[in-house]
Amino acid sequence: MHFSTDHLRPHRDSRVDLFLAAELGRSRSFVQELIEAGRVVLAPNPERLKASYKIRAGDELSVVDEALVAKEPPVVPEGQDIPLSILFEDEAVLVLDKAPGLVVHPAAGHADGTLVNALVHHCGGSLAGRGGDARLGIVHRLDKDTSGLMVVAKTDLAHERLAAQFADRDVHKTYQALCWGQFRRPVGTCLNKMARHRIHRQKMAVVSPNSTAGKEAHTDYRVLLQGKPGAWVECLLHTGRTHQIRVHMTHLGYPIAGDQLYGRGGPKRLWDGEEVPRQMLHAAKLAFTHPMTGKEIEFEAPLPEDFKRLLARIGG
Repeated sequence: MHFSTDHLRPHRDSRVDLFLAAELGRSRSFVQELIEAGRVVLAPNPERLKASYKIRAGDELSVVDEALVAKEPPVVPEGQDIPLSILFEDEAVLVLDKAPGLVVHPAAGHADGTLVNALVHHCGGSLAGRGGDARLGIVHRLDKDTSGLMVVAKTDLAHERLAAQFADRDVHKTYQALCWGQFRRPVGTCLNKMARHRIHRQKMAVVSPNSTAGKEAHTDYRVLLQGKPGAWVECLLHTGRTHQIRVHMTHLGYPIAGDQLYGRGGPKRLWDGEEVPRQMLHAAKLAFTHPMTGKEIEFEAPLPEDFKRLLARIGG
């Protein structure tokens, strides 16, 4: 697949990974893997391309392996009347508080009943399509069992500008978690590299600083309260790697309660006698620049009831 100078001209100064994700109808992480594998070639520059490269006048792009980018037949998700907790909405964006247990977009094993199905019902045709048909409006994701704030794009231009903010780390995201154990340091930083686990491919892992596969992952944390059986922790994300907080808390020795992928003790481990219904992670604050007005806006989502119930069990 080839993108000529004329095709690229209107996208000058756009990041190449965002441009290709929109053109190919694939996720930005998928495109970044193509770029890192050397399957995206930039002319006239023969050097290895980086995902953060911004398109310039005279550039031409080629995707070497057509099979890797072949599109599946587009399937537009059907609208479903699933309740949404909407904090803000205008003609360009929508900010919501995602309920725990809600999958963000259709994928293998989750053909419907997702946030995208709910958004299609609520917004009709007013959703950005640049994420692909299965990801209408989606700029970023939360894991199924993570609750909290998400911003949704209702137009392609809003999607492009919001995606650029996430890529450039201009979006501020603060999470709250319940973790097993007692933190030795009340404030700290986890700064290292993360990559796909070599054996368990559904997991991410902290890797060597010299790893060529690893990407920088940076989380700051502070303990808000701790006692038996664990701690209430606030985490500030400086990067947005898959499962970042879950991996970092486990790496530090304080896995998130209820995390069946990275946690300890299995799903039946009790929190001071209480069952832990899910991984106790909540996207509590989200701040970004409105893609159309340029105004800085910030949102805060209250703790869900299941989180508050376990939080109340932390004792001395």
